[in-house]
Amino acid sequence: MSDLTSEINRRRTVAIISHPDAGKTTLTEKLLLYSGAIHQAGAVTGGKHQSTTSDWMEIEQQRGISVSSSAMRVDYNGLLLNILDTPGHQDFSEDTYRTLMAVDSAIMLLDAGRGVQEQTLKLFKVCRDRGIPIITLMNKMDRPSRDPLELLDEVEQTLGITAIPRTWPIGNGPDFRGIFDRTNQTLYAFERTVGNRYKAPVSIGDIRGAELRSAIGDLAHDKLLEDLEFVDHVIPTFERDAYLNEECTPVYWGSAITNFGIEHFLQAILDLAPTPQPFTMSTGTIEPSSDEFVGFVYKVQANMNKAHRDRISFLRIVSGTFERGMSAHHPRSGRETKLTYPFEIFGRERKIIDVAYPGDVIGLTNPGLFQVGDTITERSSATIPSFPRFAPEIYAKVWPATGSFSKSFRKGIEQLREEGVIQMFTEADGSPVPLVGVVGELQMELFAWRMENEYNEQVRLERLPYTRTRWIVGDGRPSTNAPVVHDDQGRAAVLFKSDWEIDYVVQRSEGLQLSEKPPAIA
Repeated sequence: MSDLTSEINRRRTVAIISHPDAGKTTLTEKLLLYSGAIHQAGAVTGGKHQSTTSDWMEIEQQRGISVSSSAMRVDYNGLLLNILDTPGHQDFSEDTYRTLMAVDSAIMLLDAGRGVQEQTLKLFKVCRDRGIPIITLMNKMDRPSRDPLELLDEVEQTLGITAIPRTWPIGNGPDFRGIFDRTNQTLYAFERTVGNRYKAPVSIGDIRGAELRSAIGDLAHDKLLEDLEFVDHVIPTFERDAYLNEECTPVYWGSAITNFGIEHFLQAILDLAPTPQPFTMSTGTIEPSSDEFVGFVYKVQANMNKAHRDRISFLRIVSGTFERGMSAHHPRSGRETKLTYPFEIFGRERKIIDVAYPGDVIGLTNPGLFQVGDTITERSSATIPSFPRFAPEIYAKVWPATGSFSKSFRKGIEQLREEGVIQMFTEADGSPVPLVGVVGELQMELFAWRMENEYNEQVRLERLPYTRTRWIVGDGRPSTNAPVVHDDQGRAAVLFKSDWEIDYVVQRSEGLQLSEKPPAIA
């Protein structure tokens, strides 16, 4: 087996999808904790926010939410797990969609007290569109939760995928006793102590024997037998091929905040998740084992560390071997560039690396060349056919509070545009005042916060009433006074206040064709 093949087989690259407040940041921290990557996990609970490894931005730590995507690599039992932590807030769904372009499988985290929620449904559909297999964790079993069979049925009915429990919960909330592994017939008992620790796992030869009854109590034992008998007869047997083909999702149960079931879940991820997969590009399907290095930028982030006032490009390696100092081709610009300072990203920390393989995510210092969606290759002109971009629904003109369009003001707006925090438009009349568009309100708040805290520029936002963006396809133009703007690629778009207004303008503008997505640039 070649070194490249061996390294590919060691790697798993996953993202966590969830509804806000399902416990995603806490789960990420605990996976890092059990892998040995960190020695003390932060917690995000009850409004008392400690600093967490994945939530590196100050505004995230203040609010206890994730608004940026972090990339972390951990080594566990000889395997390398790349965890791409995604924003949980729906206002940053575009960033999450881009991150899902860079993974080979996903963890669907559900609050066992709430089940499938709106944001989870949206992200699940993205995974299905991309062909990403999904492992499910029912979280927060230490709190009052819904009936396990009801939750499994909701996953199947709402998401259209067979949910197969690989472990089974014993009670919930104050009566939570642990989980039973259906595969190896092992009980992992939960002990509600100061540290909410495991009891030692009990391997059960006879599920009806006194040992299991003694471990969890008579009532819990009888309920477990009843549940397992139903599950064994009604729910199909788990098959890994069915999981890889997105026909089913294996389901596990636990509590990230108390650490319970998470180490068990980590091992399941490494056992089940696929190795780096082929990627479809403009030149065809690229296999990870190809001898040519190919990667793509799925995120750009400025000012991750105040000691390094620079921009970082997050690069997912698709194929071949990346080596520090190698020369690479940048197909969009046609330029050659030398990749001198690659590093591993861990929250806000950096560590220079000399080599990386398919599945890895590395950071590159961005000299202003790389943009989201760019490819970097060893020699070919491979590009990504399409990269997610959402139409803005909130607009504002941006003025510097000082009244001066300073160098730092323009630099901040340009760099945050490159990151995808905002979309930039200019008015057709040539006004020099920047017009900023975002998908959600929190994005606009983040933009203003970062301008002040990272670029020392307070901004004044003049809100505009537009909530719909439609790009113009062809040469048609609106015959009404609907505002025409141009995006950062020079493509014309029209801003509207409502769907009714869109219909009104189209009906009265001969030859006008509109699209919710920007047209491709020839």
